[in-house]
Amino acid sequence: MQHLINQGNFYNGAFQKTGPVNTIAVFDKYSSVQLAALALLDETSYDEVVHSAIKGFKIWSEKSAGERSNLLLRVAELLENDAAAFAELIVREAGKPIQFAQIEVQRAVQTLRCASQETLRMGGEIVPMDFGIGVGKIAQTQRFPRGPVLGFSPFNFPLNLALHKIAPALASGCSIVMKAPPQAPLSLLALCSLFQQAGLPEGVLNAVVCDNKIAARLVRDERFAVFSFTGSDAVGWHLKSLAGKKKVVLELGGNAGVYVDASANLEDAAKQIARSAFMYAGQVCIATQRIFVHAAVEQDFKSVLMREVEALGSGDPMLDQTLNGPMISQSAFERCANWIDEAKAAGAGVLLGGAPFDASRNIWQPTLLDGVDISMKVWNDEVFAPVAILDTVRDFDAGISKLNQSRFGLQNAVFTDSVQQAKTAFQQLKSGSVLINSAPGFRMDHMPYGGIKDSGEGLEGIRYTMDEFTTARLLVW
Repeated sequence: MQHLINQGNFYNGAFQKTGPVNTIAVFDKYSSVQLAALALLDETSYDEVVHSAIKGFKIWSEKSAGERSNLLLRVAELLENDAAAFAELIVREAGKPIQFAQIEVQRAVQTLRCASQETLRMGGEIVPMDFGIGVGKIAQTQRFPRGPVLGFSPFNFPLNLALHKIAPALASGCSIVMKAPPQAPLSLLALCSLFQQAGLPEGVLNAVVCDNKIAARLVRDERFAVFSFTGSDAVGWHLKSLAGKKKVVLELGGNAGVYVDASANLEDAAKQIARSAFMYAGQVCIATQRIFVHAAVEQDFKSVLMREVEALGSGDPMLDQTLNGPMISQSAFERCANWIDEAKAAGAGVLLGGAPFDASRNIWQPTLLDGVDISMKVWNDEVFAPVAILDTVRDFDAGISKLNQSRFGLQNAVFTDSVQQAKTAFQQLKSGSVLINSAPGFRMDHMPYGGIKDSGEGLEGIRYTMDEFTTARLLVW
């Protein structure tokens, strides 16, 4: 793993060595051992980074689709060959349990391969013109890269969510500057070294660690054509207000809900929901947070769900059996405690958990609450912690209504044996995706992915992101 750790920002095709500047320390989230100290991008180097991306765009936008595709495929092969080291790095810097870190690396390889294929399929369409004043004319569209892209990626998928911006940008012919998550920047920087090895021209991919002031300056900079952000809703909508006329894509948070019908397979539903709610300490934007169960099966489902939650492994993220490891920081751990205390003070009950598992390592017990209503943060906001609520509803319609009682709209799920209920859920649920008999948290990297309401705007998923990063131009002759 040590060979993957780089200590500098990446631009102009190299890791830049800087003099005495402000630095940020990166720690192992379980052992607290320092992994690296990274220099923050400062004002004196700011324009060099932007000029690097502008230079990179001119070079890369003129490359053929075949050249871009081959480069992405080479990086996929390099990543696959070093998968074990990347997985360990994700565990160390992000606290992600090893079973999920390994899946993230596998998905990252798939993301690169999918982008390599989509590069060769990016085309246009023939527009029908043979009527009226269009008789005798031919029209066609072609997609062109918008320009340099600015991307902000979060800590919870430090490799693959960065690639959700990098891969479609490069597939589209764009250059990109990525702001690394300060809590876990090393996976992104290690990825840059793979692109460097693969022969990516200078300036096409750039990655920096910076403070909020520099981040806001990047967002305001009119030399970027696109701003793509993944993170919290409050930060995302604020940054959009700074972005000016550039194209903005926001993939924000959620408080994913699930309805369990009386007709559902309760054992299967409970097993999936327990894993979805508490994997990686609930630090996933589509982790199950709100669970609504039909009154006719309330007691049966509750007992099965509690059994499944109690069986989940907590502790050292390097152990295969661990599903719930350390939270990303002490402040996140304390926020989790405060929200639970607020809910309890307002009348909520604790079915399971409700206390630290290992406070010295910021590990919180998987916590299941009941007696929660929409006035409480654990219902209304994104908890981003190992906390879920359980509530009873009288019937299917009431379950759908409860799911829709959210300012978010990213992902919801319904467990049912009724085809009609599945069809109705798809029609009535106000979210970007609806899952049937599968718990929230499901995502494949090629599928269209995005939310409505406070959960964002625009789509991710390789081909769909490529559409966001390019513009269609019409030729008539």
